[in-house]
Amino acid sequence: MSFAIANLPNVSALTTALRSLEQDVGAVGSVILKMDKGGHWVYGANQTEVEDGTTWAVNPMSFVHGFIAWGEGEVLAEKMVPVTDPRPEVGVAPPDAKKGWEVQVGMGLKCLSGQDKDLEVRYTVTSVGGKRAVQQLGVAIAAQVEADQSKPVPVVRLKKDHYQHKSYGKIYTPVFEIVEWISMDGKSTDAAEETAEAEAAPARRRRG
Repeated sequence: MSFAIANLPNVSALTTALRSLEQDVGAVGSVILKMDKGGHWVYGANQTEVEDGTTWAVNPMSFVHGFIAWGEGEVLAEKMVPVTDPRPEVGVAPPDAKKGWEVQVGMGLKCLSGQDKDLEVRYTVTSVGGKRAVQQLGVAIAAQVEADQSKPVPVVRLKKDHYQHKSYGKIYTPVFEIVEWISMDGKSTDAAEETAEAEAAPARRRRG
């Protein structure tokens, strides 16, 4: 696993932008990832369900924010920019937009395990719960980058939570459970892992 950007330029700007997502609550992969109304993580035109237990790397340089206008089950207009840029200005929403312009945030992920390994997806969301989940992940990345710039990439499992709405019943919300931090080239720099690999290599050579 590796992302196109090998390093993290302008860390200060990145962390400030990621933290700014917190104020918003209230091009990445072309395959769309989303959580359906039943609380299932699905992707693509066929709504393929994500395999349980898989891990996904979130590209810290892929976070975007902006606006989207939805019609009847279709996107009428969308204006998104990297979080390091101010949110774009928008004019009057398309006349058929059901809710006008809606604030949207998003990011890119890459699958690291299971049948979908190496699949790259785009996750964008307008719901309050979804935006909050992205915001919390952004703040966690900002804190990690400030603490250890060598491992800015969170490896997450796609989870869910829910709450009871008085009118709509059970509402599912996304959860990105961070299980590990790795470098932009996909490598873990854990000293223990490096030591284990170094000790295992000579042993394999002796057996050969």
